[in-house]
Amino acid sequence: MSGQAYRARWSGADYEAAAELLSGVLWMRLYGSAPADGFEQVRPGRFVRAVPAAECSAIWHVTTVCEWQGAPFLVHTARESELLIEYTGGDARHAVALGLERIERGVYRVWVGRDEVVALGEKVVTVVTTGLFQAG
Repeated sequence: MSGQAYRARWSGADYEAAAELLSGVLWMRLYGSAPADGFEQVRPGRFVRAVPAAECSAIWHVTTVCEWQGAPFLVHTARESELLIEYTGGDARHAVALGLERIERGVYRVWVGRDEVVALGEKVVTVVTTGLFQAG
């Protein structure tokens, strides 16, 4: 589980993805868990293939969100049974009252047990769909 990621649809299949700008062209690194044509194994159970973003029929930005103590949070990262969550409520006084650690101005985080959060889910925003993106 990661706080923010991309997904891309390429050749009719959806993949975890990462965006990269190379020489002025946006590329998507597509990640799969099984061997596929053109994918290179980077570690056991992990395969990658880079394609120009223009070849993707859709690209989404995905954010994992939740609530803790009645307040909204972004899930920043995860480890074992804990989540590092970042407050998105915009009220510094409330963040301090919740006992959150101030990372920098306006950024407050805390490690909590997975079982302490509610409304854990994904917020998906379409970035690109077929016909809206042109290379170059």
